[in-house]
Amino acid sequence: MTALRLADAREAADLAAFLARLLHYDRRAAVRLQAGVGAPPPQAGGGGGVLAVFGRPASFEVLAIRTARLAEPYELDATVSAGQLADAIDAATAGTSAGTSAGTSAGGGSAVTVPEPVTVPEPVTGPPWAGVLPPRSGWRQLEGLPEPEDVRAAVAAAVGEFRARIEGLPEDRRTRAELDRIGREIWSRTLGATELPLRAVHAAQSLGFLRRLPAGAATAGRGAGRGGAAVPVPRGNGAPAALAQRPPETETLALFSAGSWLRLRTPYGSIAVRRTALAPGLAVTPA
Repeated sequence: MTALRLADAREAADLAAFLARLLHYDRRAAVRLQAGVGAPPPQAGGGGGVLAVFGRPASFEVLAIRTARLAEPYELDATVSAGQLADAIDAATAGTSAGTSAGTSAGGGSAVTVPEPVTVPEPVTGPPWAGVLPPRSGWRQLEGLPEPEDVRAAVAAAVGEFRARIEGLPEDRRTRAELDRIGREIWSRTLGATELPLRAVHAAQSLGFLRRLPAGAATAGRGAGRGGAAVPVPRGNGAPAALAQRPPETETLALFSAGSWLRLRTPYGSIAVRRTALAPGLAVTPA
């Protein structure tokens, strides 16, 4: 069995929280894991590699991407049960050990909690989406994305409209078909002057990717990682560096395009979506 050691307990907690949100929408959710020794070496304090975790939260028709720093380089490409991976992380963090943070000066290392290795579950038969990931290269940044507070306000307004319209329906018209029709109308709208559908922003909000940064975090410096280092994502194995989320020391959001894909990058993760219409019958009830 493959075992991965995450860089520290915070990485484990962040990844576990992401998996928990995916499982909230689908208890049988699967995730695709990718890491590779061919990735560019991390900068000081960046650990030994990066794990990219791809998931598809039910109801949103988007792809969610979360990365986690690893203590050392690994080669991995597998689709596994999100629930089993969450259990494996719980088991690893239950037996943590004290260590010294990487990238600190000699004699000045700070004590950190280092999780035990996470046993990667056995691969599962991947759902169709797991074989169609965003491209590795060719991403270009797009203009026109509103400020973070305006993005959050747009989601709140759309959720409020959905609920108000549902509450205004006569009882005999509150059918699943009518709820889905209203939902498709609202969530297929685009954000501001961009082509990004509101369902992608709603997914980011529901997965915790749009939460506000901790007080004082924005003073840490633009582009700095959790140890003062940029966080790369493996190249050459389907997990492009362009998919890396900006580490949570800045409030910056960014929108990228590559082929038929759009990607919203946030401090906590990314949401990728194809420029296609909502699937018929898509469940769109707000979280």
